[in-house]
This record gives sequence, structure tokens and C-alpha cells, in this order.
Amino acid sequence: MALTPLLVAVLQPSAGGTPPRGAFLLGLTTGAFYFSGTLYWLVETMTTFGGLPTAVALFAAAALVAYLSLFPAAFAVIVARLRSTGSLALALWCAPAAWVASELGRQYVWDGFPWALLGYSQVTLLPVAQLASVTGVYGLSGLLALTSTAAAFAAIGKGRERWLALAGAVGVVVVISVWGAVRMAGEALTHAGTAVRVAVLQGNIAQDDKWDPALRDAIIGRYIAQTRDAIGRGATFILWPESSLPVYFEDDTLRGTVIRKLAQDAGVTLLVGSDQLERPTRGAPIDSPDNRLYNAAFLVKPDGTVGAVYRKQQLVPFGEYVPLQRLLFFVGPIVESVSNFTPGREATLLPIGSHRASTAICYEVIYGSLIRRFVADGTELLTTITNDAWYGRSSAAYQHWDQATMRSIENGRYLARAANTGVSGFVDPYGRVIEKSGLFEPATLVADVRFLQTRTIYSRTGDLIAWLSLALVIAALLATRRRQPRPL
Repeated sequence: MALTPLLVAVLQPSAGGTPPRGAFLLGLTTGAFYFSGTLYWLVETMTTFGGLPTAVALFAAAALVAYLSLFPAAFAVIVARLRSTGSLALALWCAPAAWVASELGRQYVWDGFPWALLGYSQVTLLPVAQLASVTGVYGLSGLLALTSTAAAFAAIGKGRERWLALAGAVGVVVVISVWGAVRMAGEALTHAGTAVRVAVLQGNIAQDDKWDPALRDAIIGRYIAQTRDAIGRGATFILWPESSLPVYFEDDTLRGTVIRKLAQDAGVTLLVGSDQLERPTRGAPIDSPDNRLYNAAFLVKPDGTVGAVYRKQQLVPFGEYVPLQRLLFFVGPIVESVSNFTPGREATLLPIGSHRASTAICYEVIYGSLIRRFVADGTELLTTITNDAWYGRSSAAYQHWDQATMRSIENGRYLARAANTGVSGFVDPYGRVIEKSGLFEPATLVADVRFLQTRTIYSRTGDLIAWLSLALVIAALLATRRRQPRPL
């Protein structure tokens, strides 16, 4: 019922509901509370990772919260606009579509920031969460908006229809829960495909130590020791976290050779997170302005060669780049402090013998459409590597884990996640956690997962429910516009 108070306030029993300006302010206030409480950790992230002064980080975080709050505000205005036609029922039953459309906007408007969509709150309620295999996370957001709408209707509606609406919403939840429980009980996906033993490494390297030149060999030595431990436990595919190498994998011949030889001697496949420096001009110095810096993952094959390089496509705003730098010229400290990464352009798959896997680096795992593209291109196993050290012990690390878990349910794939400081672990195709680590502790986790080729409905249709919601809202607004009397 998270949206019920806002809906009641906007629609209120008085004729005509709340005027658009009042609805906008109600939605904006709701958004400010929602995002401030959910994204409070942004300040620590930007001060630790971006090196920003606290005052500047507070300003940047407030600006992002204010921007994101525009989407609940737009939702409230749309509902108020539909109510102004005199049809309470129309406004209420279009509200779920309006909410989903507003979340879709958070993914595509400007550079996008679809963190903490409403549907992610259901990821631990697995029978309900199975709906994501059909509709994606947007369908779960729509379901929650539907129950909120039914509760609002029960609060402000008249007659027995309001109770019928509430009973209907409860019925929908029950049907989805039963279907989800039956789907999980069948366990068809956990017996399909080909088994593979995978390891994820959690080095627990402090953010302040990560780029200390004096600690480079010790850091690499820790990951090599963990890799050998995983090999001893039978792992054939081993994941290192995001940017786990404190050097450029391609440029540091000595350390790169050690890693290649490790893979070759044991006959295993390694996925190593490392920044990649591309020099358009051969022999250009590291600090040349023409160079391009990528956040990358290198796949080292059992013969010691590099089988694929994946470059992160969705970069973190104010962490790996500054959006709209020309317009934000007045926040010079941010531009100077943030690493200027270049986004990758290809959804590169990783060859694991005769199978294919994919990886998402850190923040980009929250983009369901990107992970679905990997599946559409043929990935049989989802992986993600990340460095969540700059989140500290805040809820961000857990939010990030939950959002990654949703990708397993949506696409019917096993997920392996290697995080520098946690949470690392494995998730099955139904969203059940096989094993996971705690925060800020070294860990080497090994599990048997499976390469799968079966496709879910969501992996075939994508965010269709979200685009249909947007179309419905546009159609409703156009239809009600025709009903308004023309000014004399």
C-alpha cells in the first residue's frame, strides 16, 4: 500500500480532486522522502569514490533526488488530470499504468537511473516475484500500484464497488502467488542444461588501499591465492571482482603473464576485472588526453589467451563520468574529481568452452533491458562483478544484491556475483539464494550452477508491460482531453 496515501491525497473525495499544481507538489514531496530515504548513501559514495568535498557531494545528491522526484510528481499530475474529468474510477484504474510509465521514464529519460524501482521490494517474496519471469520488474511495480489503488478506492470510493475492487486485487495477488509457488516447486530449470562449477572471489580490499602502489603485489597475491583455493575445490570458471587488478591488465606484462599462466597451468577460465586504457596513438603516455579509459572485464581462457573483453556500457553518473558537463560547468570540483570513463558499445559474450556467459559490471546490472539483451544474444549464465566498497555498511550493498537477483528471475538464469567487499554469491533461476557472503570479509565461494538455454516470457518480450502502460496512459490523457469543454 506504499502509494495509497499519495493516491488518497491526490484524488480526495471532493469533486474534481486536487488541482494539478497541488498534485505536483504532493508527488514531489513523496519522491523527495522516497529517494532521500533510499539513496542516502550517495553522499558517502561520492566522497569516497569520487573524492568530492562533503558539501559538493551533498549538493550533487540533492540534485539527483530532486530530479528523480519529478517522476512521482508526474505520476501524481497524471492521476489528478484524469480525476479532473469527473471519473474517479478512470483515474484509479489508470494509476498502476501511470506509475509503471513513470518508472520507465526513470530508465530512459536523460541518462537514466532506475535504482530501487518499487517492484524490487518483492524479490524476497519469491512466489510473488515469479511474475517477473513474465513481465519483468515493471510488472511487479504495476502489481504493487494495483494493490495501492484498490486500497485507495476502498478508502475514498462509494458503494460496494470499492470492496469488490479490494477483493479483486487480493484475488490477483493470491492467484499470482499460487502460480509462482507451483512454478518454483516444479524446479524444471534446476535440472536442465549443463552443470559447471563456478567460484566467486571476495578479496575485501579496502578502497583506500586499492590503488596504493606499495600494495599492488599483495593485492594480486591475495586473489591468486584465492584462485588456487577455488581450483583446489574443483572450480573451472572463477570470477574476480570489478577492477580487482590495481594495474592495467594489458599494460602490466609481468602480472598479466602470471595470471595467464595460472589459468593455463590449471586449465581453468578466469574473469578478471581491470581498467583498460586504449591509446589511439601507439606509444602515447598514460595521461594523454586522446586516450580512452574503460571499466572492463577480461576473460582468460584455459590456454592462457584472452578470449573476450567486455567494456562496461552503463556508467555511474557522478562516479565514472559527469553528465551534461557543459551545463554543469559551475560544479567544477565534481568534473575534476570524477574518473572520466568511456562507455562500452557492445554486449560482448564470454566463451566458456562450448557455452557462453555474460557479465555486467557493477551498476549496470540494474538495467533489466541490458541483461535481457545478453540472454537474447545467447548467454547461458549471468555473472556480475562489482566493487561496492564505497557503499560502506549502508543498505546500498543489499539493494544492489537484490536488484541483481531480480535479473535471475526475469531471465531464468543462474547468477554468479563477485564483489570486492560483498555481497558475493550465487542465485538460482527462481531467485533463490544458493550461497552468499557477508560484508567486509574475505571469501571464496564455490557452487555448482548450470548453463541454461530455456527462455522465459520476459526474455522474449522484454519490457512490453511497461511500454503498454505508457501507451495506455497516453491514450487515456488524449481521450479525456477531448472531453474537456473548449474555451469560448
